[in-house]
Amino acid sequence: MPDLSNQKRMASELLKVGRGRVWMDPTSQDDLADAVTRQDIRSAIKAGVIRAKPVAGTSRARARKVQAERDRGRHAGPGSRRGTPQARSTKKERWARRIRAQRDLLSRLKSEKQIVPSVYRTFYRRAKGGMFRSRAHLLLNLRIAGHLPAEAPA
Repeated sequence: MPDLSNQKRMASELLKVGRGRVWMDPTSQDDLADAVTRQDIRSAIKAGVIRAKPVAGTSRARARKVQAERDRGRHAGPGSRRGTPQARSTKKERWARRIRAQRDLLSRLKSEKQIVPSVYRTFYRRAKGGMFRSRAHLLLNLRIAGHLPAEAPA
């Protein structure tokens, strides 16, 4: 196997790529050993015996796979979490979750005739105003106001 380091150096200069990106046809190595001038290398490039390899990029296949898993809810356990629960969800999401739970509770109490419509409306407005921090807090205020017995189901 002939030493083609000089030919590789000239080819890298002519192709304007690094030596690692120069490809030489292994079947034509004896012919390339005779190529000692730049013109010989140019003609070998034109003949396709010497080529520049394409730039190798970083594959995104693994990243796409992991992202697809994350989209399905994987990889979100306690070991992967960096922020507090408040930081990981927006204020709007937290508000929506809280107000829906409170409104569900109020509408259920009204439909089961545990509270009268006027009390429902009053507490609905208070919930909308952000007075209660949770369902439990809403129930506590209903009991304190005397609209529910102390042992009413949640």
